[in-house]
Amino acid sequence: MSNHYYSKTPDVAHNRQVHETELRGIRFKFTTDAGVFSKSGIDYGSRVLIDALDIAPDAKVLDVGCGYGPIGLTCAKLANRGHVTMIDINERAVQLAAENAKLNGISNVTLLQSDIYEAVRGGSYNVIVTNPPIRAGKAVVHRIFEEGFDLIEPGGSMWVVIQKKQGAPSAEAKLMELFGSVEEVTKDKGYRIFKATRERTEEA
Repeated sequence: MSNHYYSKTPDVAHNRQVHETELRGIRFKFTTDAGVFSKSGIDYGSRVLIDALDIAPDAKVLDVGCGYGPIGLTCAKLANRGHVTMIDINERAVQLAAENAKLNGISNVTLLQSDIYEAVRGGSYNVIVTNPPIRAGKAVVHRIFEEGFDLIEPGGSMWVVIQKKQGAPSAEAKLMELFGSVEEVTKDKGYRIFKATRERTEEA
């Protein structure tokens, strides 16, 4: 069965739509389609994450599970002197994100189809952002945390949105185990935003 949004190749029939919205005071147009996450518009959790993000203008950002692009493309606008790499296992999502980058005149992005971090091994980022694929299971979500840690530069951070009822307490515990420093930046309607920061100086 390959019609989940975390499938490599969704086999559901296309149903393309264009949505207009405002994120961080910026107007966007997003083309969506069946077989991708939140095809009917930007989900509430992503909005809460986007509103909370603190992204430096020259940041190197990685958006994990980018979908059709709202989080990563907003990051690209915020990091207008930096660069955003956007990855997703779902080829339809990656194609849409590339279309949406062009649609919104955004060029400081790289789009890659990737099973978790497969396509970005050896990369180095100031910020990783993710609205993790809860339906893929806890093991996948925790792999995103574990393997992402090694891609974050010292002093960098991972931003995560997750609902309390979908595993926020265990996610926070896992992030604390890995990073040692986790801040709950905000919470809204059950969604919690965590910022896990990698220490600048670490023991050998």
